[in-house]
Amino acid sequence: MEGLSERQYAARVGLSSGAIQKAKATGRVVLHSDGSIDAEASDALRAQATDPSKTRKAPNAKLKPVPEAAVSAVGETLREQGMSAPPMGNGTTFLQAKTANEVLKAQERRLRLQKLKGELIDRARALSLVFRLARQERDVWVNWPARAAALMAADLGVEPAAMQKVLEKHVRAQLDDLAEVQADLR
Repeated sequence: MEGLSERQYAARVGLSSGAIQKAKATGRVVLHSDGSIDAEASDALRAQATDPSKTRKAPNAKLKPVPEAAVSAVGETLREQGMSAPPMGNGTTFLQAKTANEVLKAQERRLRLQKLKGELIDRARALSLVFRLARQERDVWVNWPARAAALMAADLGVEPAAMQKVLEKHVRAQLDDLAEVQADLR
């Protein structure tokens, strides 16, 4: 035999025997007179006729390194869903990355649907509403001693001006304490 058999050539180029048989039937493989495959000539013919973007990489080809940020994002997404994620530095399998991608797409669709249904609101708008509500409540409390001082002074039999001064002092102290409380809307 001058050249390689179908199986030998298939192993050499990393394809199945069936793929080599199809290539042979369509004339994409160069044959010797005895029917065996001329490997060098066939490789050259395949290289000419094959779109490089659609070829499988050889098993020993070097893969581009994946950035650590991408690997950590995949791991974080998998852990959020209760799935096992590889420790940093051990690499992520294609299946894990694809699973994480599908999970992220599902989460994004769920959020988009919730927003369309009105179940989610804009964070900036929520902060604005909370701030406005807090300001209105503060204004009500600041004005309360002036309205209530005279009534309370009459009930207790004390000077209305002194009562208003004491109420304002205590209300201001309470508002100062409340000003230290920060709403966490994360």
